[in-house]
Amino acid sequence: MKVFILAGGKGTRLSEYTESLPKPLVDVNGKPLLMHLIDIFLHQGFKDFYILAGYKSNLIKRYFLDFALMQNHIKINMKTKSVEEISEPLGGLDWTVTVIDSGLETLTGGRIKRAAPFLTEDENFILTYGDGLANVNVHSLVDHHKRMGKLATVTAVTPPGRFGALNIEHEVVKDFNEKPIGDGAYINGGFFVLNSKILEYIDNDFSVFEQDPLMSMAKEGQLSAYMHRGYWQCVDNVRDLNQVRAEADLFTPPWLEGGQID
Repeated sequence: MKVFILAGGKGTRLSEYTESLPKPLVDVNGKPLLMHLIDIFLHQGFKDFYILAGYKSNLIKRYFLDFALMQNHIKINMKTKSVEEISEPLGGLDWTVTVIDSGLETLTGGRIKRAAPFLTEDENFILTYGDGLANVNVHSLVDHHKRMGKLATVTAVTPPGRFGALNIEHEVVKDFNEKPIGDGAYINGGFFVLNSKILEYIDNDFSVFEQDPLMSMAKEGQLSAYMHRGYWQCVDNVRDLNQVRAEADLFTPPWLEGGQID
């Protein structure tokens, strides 16, 4: 199944880092936040990634070009300046990345809409944000989406109440509220499974996916909730970044812990 990652925002609340880098490339103990996120999916056998880039998208493209080159032994002819790859990828890498330039000012819904050429009719796909880490059992999430038979499934988590909240009844989202309602409420934790038919709910580049599209699906009973009670952490500010940097130092970071408890 294809995994789409929203990675186009400007990350203004991490401006100390994002003046020179897109937020998904901010370093977390030796590798970008984006690669820690990709590792979650690789750990569970997902290998087809689509990065919905925007702000400083050239740096994301350059990162993956350099990453691919650095996985091989290379031979450089100093006279002709030619470079020859002379081995198979180190470590048996067998995954792919497509970087889609989805526009500098495009909002979340618009970025998803721009993924349309990479999706077939009635195709299920995974979508997540480029700044959130979790030990979600993605296979269970996909199974839940198929079992519920809705157009969209959102992973519901319970961090502090400074976030917006989901009103859930019988594993179906009844309301999608971006305003805080207090500690203990479920919020949108990213890690969606969507059917390509959701593109019909998105008008243009200036559509915010978390507003009209998701709210409309919720009102129509087309948005299910997958309850995740394990690890979840977004990287919204410097405090969050410092936390995931500390956790990345562990022998097994919590977002890669076995079992992906749900």
